[in-house]
Amino acid sequence: MKEEIIIISLGGSLIIPDTIDVSFLKDFKNLILSKIKEGKKFVIITGGGKTCRNYQNAAKEISIPSHEDLDWIGIASLKLNAELLRVIFGEYAYNEVIADLSHPFTSEKPIIIGSAYKSGFSSDWDAVAAAKTVGAKKIINLSNTDYVYDSDPKKNPNAKKFENISWAEYRALIPAEWNPGLNTPFDPIASKMAEEEGISVMIINGKPITNLQNYLNGEKFLGTIISL
Repeated sequence: MKEEIIIISLGGSLIIPDTIDVSFLKDFKNLILSKIKEGKKFVIITGGGKTCRNYQNAAKEISIPSHEDLDWIGIASLKLNAELLRVIFGEYAYNEVIADLSHPFTSEKPIIIGSAYKSGFSSDWDAVAAAKTVGAKKIINLSNTDYVYDSDPKKNPNAKKFENISWAEYRALIPAEWNPGLNTPFDPIASKMAEEEGISVMIINGKPITNLQNYLNGEKFLGTIISL
């Protein structure tokens, strides 16, 4: 694939914060289709959202699931959200969700929807794998988070926000290991891989959708750029 392909990791918190956010998905679809008309191509990887958390929490209330067990529940929720996105984009999307984005893939369609295929990794890792496969050096990480902070802004009103941060600085702020349910802007394993590959990640709040639109238009946006 010689043309630049835009990689978007679409957080489950935007797809299904509580129930499926139809309004957001309509806005997201309209924006992506407007960019396709300009000749852009996309790989979109979905997160699990509330569906994932609900199922994982139920499993933990009833049993003692392993991290791997919880991972497989998460993967199932990613696949469900991915199929939703594939159907939403209809004729513009490749007719199958690609689970393993670490192997070469191609399509004449302007949108490819990805999910996940093995435990031990998050959808962030899948986004980095996709970027590596197609030679992209940027990933848009869409979530309900405005910036990377040095601490949880919900607990610390004086938390410092970063508009630009290096991978070394970012990785020092987060745990070294990933486990199912870990809540960080970008997970540790994916971060290490992105740093090694020289890939930059844009942490962007998907609401309002004009924030993503600004980034895609090369205009000023609210968010954090993590890079070398």
